[in-house]
Amino acid sequence: MLLDQTLDILTKSVWIFFAVVITIYFLRVLFEEGFSEAFAALGDRRILLSLIGVLAITAISLSLVFIEPQNVGVVVSVVQPEGIREDPQRSGVRFIVPFAEQLYSYPIYWQTYTMSGKPLEGQNIGDDSIVARTFDGQEVIIDCSVIFRLETEQVVRIHIDWQDRYIEDFVRPYVRGIVRTEVSQFTIDEINSFKRRDLETRLDELLREELASKGFVLDKFLLRNIAFSNLYAQSVEEKQVALQDITQREYQAEQIRQIAQGTADEIEIAAQAEANAIGLVSAAEALALQRIAEAVADNPDLLTYEYINKLSPNLRVMLVPSDNPYILNLPNVDEAMNGDIGSTISTPSVVDTSVLSPTITIAPTPEITTTIEISPTGGDAP
Repeated sequence: MLLDQTLDILTKSVWIFFAVVITIYFLRVLFEEGFSEAFAALGDRRILLSLIGVLAITAISLSLVFIEPQNVGVVVSVVQPEGIREDPQRSGVRFIVPFAEQLYSYPIYWQTYTMSGKPLEGQNIGDDSIVARTFDGQEVIIDCSVIFRLETEQVVRIHIDWQDRYIEDFVRPYVRGIVRTEVSQFTIDEINSFKRRDLETRLDELLREELASKGFVLDKFLLRNIAFSNLYAQSVEEKQVALQDITQREYQAEQIRQIAQGTADEIEIAAQAEANAIGLVSAAEALALQRIAEAVADNPDLLTYEYINKLSPNLRVMLVPSDNPYILNLPNVDEAMNGDIGSTISTPSVVDTSVLSPTITIAPTPEITTTIEISPTGGDAP
């Protein structure tokens, strides 16, 4: 690029200098010798040699071109049978025939073409998004980008087919058309779900194949954004709110179930603990009864002692034979207290022990059937 600029500046400078010199020379001759002599002086050998030198510099400037590393050149030539050189010109200094050939430079670096609804995001000012219809007739708005480059060996073909119009006349229309075609194969719910990835993959495959057939290399197709109509977006939002409400209710129900299950587990554990305690108490009582039975079997008088021990604590003295049951008649208790002991034993009865003193003495007598000493208390019988 610097070489081309330098040669261009040099050529223009030479022509300007030559024109100034010739003009000054022509005017001087014109004022000194006249109009005819001035024109005749232009054919002077020195002037012709100067003209040839300027043309040579111009020819050299036009014949030497520099192609930058990120570009490749196509030479259109009137001296070639096809009107164009078959092979693209690689980077570096290249020679072309002045006034008979012309070099066109094309970039071979990666280019990104974006179609977006945002006014300043894509190459075209304004809304350049793709409006498409889904399989079920819904409208979607798609923003996308295509990353591609020109195949070096196919640059001559691209120049013949598209020149520098390949983006506006091929890439953009084809991408928009294939996107609309593929979107129509999906329903709107599929595009709004996991099928979006399938759509992007499918578009990438189709564009890669078609661009390769035209001399382009596709790096990546990017499905940047998919927007839906306001009506569908509102319905989706309402559906999501309803699903969220259902999820919240299910969560609350699950919490209630967990709390109820925890309460049930707690009750079950408490009941099991109580049952275990009752079992332990029952086992202890059974063991106690077994030991009491063993003790009674070893000492039969123990029952007599326990029976008397359970009588009213107001009973002070009781003399009974060993073969008489311990049943006294309540109406005879007062007579016994007045000293008529013999009459109190004639009929067995039950003693109300709530009015007897707490001291009990038992002594066998050989002659008296029963002797009872009772001291009354001031309390009433229950």
